[in-house]
Amino acid sequence: MNNVINVIIAERRQRRRRWLIVNALLVVLCLALCGAMLLLGNTIYSVPEVLRALTGDADGGASFAVNTIRLPRMLAGLLAGFAFGIAGNVFQTMLRNPLANPEILGITAGSSAAALFCILILHTSDTIVSAAALVAGLVTVIIIYGFSKAGSFSTGRLILIGIGVQAMLTAFISYLQLIGRQEDLSKALQWLSGSLNGVQLDSMLPLGLGIVICAPVVIGLGRHLSILELGEQSAVSLGLNTDITRILLILSSVCMLALATSVTGPIAFVAFLSGPIAKRLTGSGFTSVVPAGLVGTNLVLAADLLGQFAFDTRFPVGIITGVLGAPFLLYLLIRMNRKGSL
Repeated sequence: MNNVINVIIAERRQRRRRWLIVNALLVVLCLALCGAMLLLGNTIYSVPEVLRALTGDADGGASFAVNTIRLPRMLAGLLAGFAFGIAGNVFQTMLRNPLANPEILGITAGSSAAALFCILILHTSDTIVSAAALVAGLVTVIIIYGFSKAGSFSTGRLILIGIGVQAMLTAFISYLQLIGRQEDLSKALQWLSGSLNGVQLDSMLPLGLGIVICAPVVIGLGRHLSILELGEQSAVSLGLNTDITRILLILSSVCMLALATSVTGPIAFVAFLSGPIAKRLTGSGFTSVVPAGLVGTNLVLAADLLGQFAFDTRFPVGIITGVLGAPFLLYLLIRMNRKGSL
């Protein structure tokens, strides 16, 4: 008996060690990518020059490039990637389906439709765009969750309703592009593709506050999220209040997702890729909420660097993540089909 207990304890320590090492490596990679975002551009600055620019001791050119262009871009990728990664992981884990990410469920489309309506029709400020995206994301998830809760909660019903809502909202987005003014369409199309271009520090405040408030809630409920993955009946039998837990997780995730979408646009496949990659890296036994957020951050930062410097033409970050994510989606569909999960 003691030998069995010792084996279990040793196995848990090994898993914890792996979890900590993976998170540490993801943080180091994130810091390296953040540094590259600040150093690289039309003009390559050295580390001392960037530090002087950040402290206000550099000349006008370096100070403008670093503080006005590169720093907001880096912070947008850092925060938005973290928000997309956590939100995607929450929905995939909670619904026990790797396809159940916010993009397919229509939540991202809800935020995008509201933001695009403000940009093309109302011509509002970025603050109003952020508020509209947040409200629309929450309303969308309430509608989807309300219909799926009829009788008893059903994961399959929620996914199907989400796909239907996503299709309707996508049609509405196309309609907005048809009736919008010609001079506003370029901004709208750039925003829809998912881009860090033109991001300003002022727009980071709502997103930063949203992550500071909501991320600890999701991280704190990480163990409960793992219990939800066991299924509704198992979670209830273990004493978990599934309705309250699910509502807190959904509201927190949608808030972060909507605020990130309002800043960068719907960056394709980041929410979809982050969770599976994080789980593959960390293994089982510990929550993958934080690793998924770090993977999302690294994906966005790395994809933006590739889009800016790897090709003759500069591409928005959403184009690069879309190219990376589409093959993974096909692979996942084939794998699930072979297992009989589809």
